[in-house]
Amino acid sequence: MTFFKTLLLFCSLIISLSGYSQDKRKFKVHTIAFYNVENLFDTINDTQKFDEASPIMEMSFNREEVYEKKVKNMARVISEIGSDVSKNSPAIIGIAEVENRKVIEDLANDEALYSKDYGIVHFESPDARGIDVALMYQKALFSPIDVSSHELKLYDDISRKRVFTRDQLLVSGKLEGELIHIIVSHWPSRSGGEARSRPKRLAAARLNKRIIDSLQAIDPYAKIFSVGDLNDDPTNASLKDILKTEKNKEDVKLKGIYNPMESFFRKGLGSNAYRDAWSLFDQILITKPLLEDDYSSLRFYKAGIFNKLYLTNKKGRYKGYPLRSFADGNFTNGFSDHFPVYVHVIKEVK
Repeated sequence: MTFFKTLLLFCSLIISLSGYSQDKRKFKVHTIAFYNVENLFDTINDTQKFDEASPIMEMSFNREEVYEKKVKNMARVISEIGSDVSKNSPAIIGIAEVENRKVIEDLANDEALYSKDYGIVHFESPDARGIDVALMYQKALFSPIDVSSHELKLYDDISRKRVFTRDQLLVSGKLEGELIHIIVSHWPSRSGGEARSRPKRLAAARLNKRIIDSLQAIDPYAKIFSVGDLNDDPTNASLKDILKTEKNKEDVKLKGIYNPMESFFRKGLGSNAYRDAWSLFDQILITKPLLEDDYSSLRFYKAGIFNKLYLTNKKGRYKGYPLRSFADGNFTNGFSDHFPVYVHVIKEVK
């Protein structure tokens, strides 16, 4: 990146949070986001996976054209998440429902994102369908130091056979010269019913908690973001009983976890909809050190659901729902059945 481009990038991240600060202090702001990109699979049959069940593989023609458009639509959304405040695409974004590294590379190389020079962290997971999670980061803003994949071992209650699902991804690195940790996960679905599948998500929450605990055992003041499609709402037992998340910042104690998405959910907002009911499965959880008042270090500013009008159905039975890419065996030229979620973190500029 040239000096001129670097200067433009730096300048674009400077904001004056008037109203937030009476003395109109200036801050750098970065967006950290999560997006379930709904079956971002390529057009090649991988015999090691059950990827033939993906919507794009079930199409009998125009697969390449559909794939290219799907990538372009996803890139457009990612390029805009949080940009109204940060004037930039996300510094870091966790993504779910990607098949392999190639589809992520195609996403990062789309014209909407290419200039951002995104790096990728991805591991193949044991999920039977080949669905993975991954992390994309702007190389000029974030530098990974350590990456690891954490296996979630589940077994069927009756057969006791292994149930293969997504690993949880942990990436530690420096943003603005400060060490942060990002966990990206996609917890087991509600297939078979919420109650029957609940133990799987409780197990996923326990794994998430173990990862967080291990980081806090090393540093109680670790700045941790746990992002993902949790297939549970902020008020479900996996969040409230296992992770013990708090709705209000002032209630978060050292080593505690704040869930800014809970307030949205209690107001009736969601990131995905089913049978005329909204859920907020897509969440970003953050630890106590990101909530302090000293803005000489990276701190949480605010959270959001990226639910722009172009991402929603305009008419029909699913009016107001996320405009998904695939429906009734066809490509809709839509986006995803989930809205992205994000948080802004800020740091005072002296």
